Amino acid sequence: MKDWDDIAQGILKGQKRAIARGLTWIEQGRNDGKQLAQKLFPHAGNAQVIGITGAPGVGKSTLVNALTLQLRSQGLRVGILAVDPSSPFSGGAILGDRIRMQDSVMDAGVYMRSFASRGHLGGLSRATFGALTVLDAAGFDKILVETVGAGQSEVEIMQLAHTTMVVLAPGMGDDIQAIKAGILEIGQVFVVNKADRDGVDHTVRSIRSMLALASEHPAWMPPILKTVAEDGRGMKELADALENHWQHLTDKGLLERFRWGQTEHLIEQAMADIGDRLVGRARSGQEWSHWVAEVGTGTREAEHVAEELWRQEWRED
Repeated sequence: MKDWDDIAQGILKGQKRAIARGLTWIEQGRNDGKQLAQKLFPHAGNAQVIGITGAPGVGKSTLVNALTLQLRSQGLRVGILAVDPSSPFSGGAILGDRIRMQDSVMDAGVYMRSFASRGHLGGLSRATFGALTVLDAAGFDKILVETVGAGQSEVEIMQLAHTTMVVLAPGMGDDIQAIKAGILEIGQVFVVNKADRDGVDHTVRSIRSMLALASEHPAWMPPILKTVAEDGRGMKELADALENHWQHLTDKGLLERFRWGQTEHLIEQAMADIGDRLVGRARSGQEWSHWVAEVGTGTREAEHVAEELWRQEWRED
């Protein structure tokens, strides 16, 4: 495989080597990766993307492993994107939590990849959207995205996932913290993991009370499920709830709206990439210091400088 077009063909055939190469290009921010995502985007849109968020310590990684085993028992192919905090030394993903997923990632019908957040706000890596496109185009039925668990910034998962699953645990104060962070507003499925602990019923009641206040007549009433991921309890019910939400989106015609939003996001990313390239060229140019001086003294407006840079960009292209 010599170029991105060959890689794209391999991904469409579900070849894991091609998938790995494509994800590496996308994570590195290479131009090949951007072209690859553009090439594959028309072939995506068939997989249910499930975002999994919640505070550190609630058992998200263990839950992902147990849920994946359940989905595989139903004959579904599963892709996993685990967005980790970046290593302060290498900038790469910290992979300690991935040992909890060993049971599932050894399955030929599962593909797991850890991405470093690299300081990107929102609990997700900037490359997550492109990576989802790759796994979707490769034919996976369900794609699980585990976020870093960073609190209020977790709401970014809403832009990428069809179904957002909020995970809490009893005895950790997560019910109160989730309410403060506004995280209850983003969930379509709520999971109280480690349900063999004391206080599980209190946590369930707290979530139910807040959901009742959120909307009097919601189109979708989020279910609240109890699970013990370590021994697989509650996984069938969880898989059924996720499938029910997918069916709800299909029946209400909401998948088309979501796809439209994804396409807008793709264009916005391209615009941002052009802007980054433009700034890089401008800073390395001879006129940059002159423009900065003029804007600093008030003899020229920053907006006029930006407009001039755009005109130069299109002339050069």
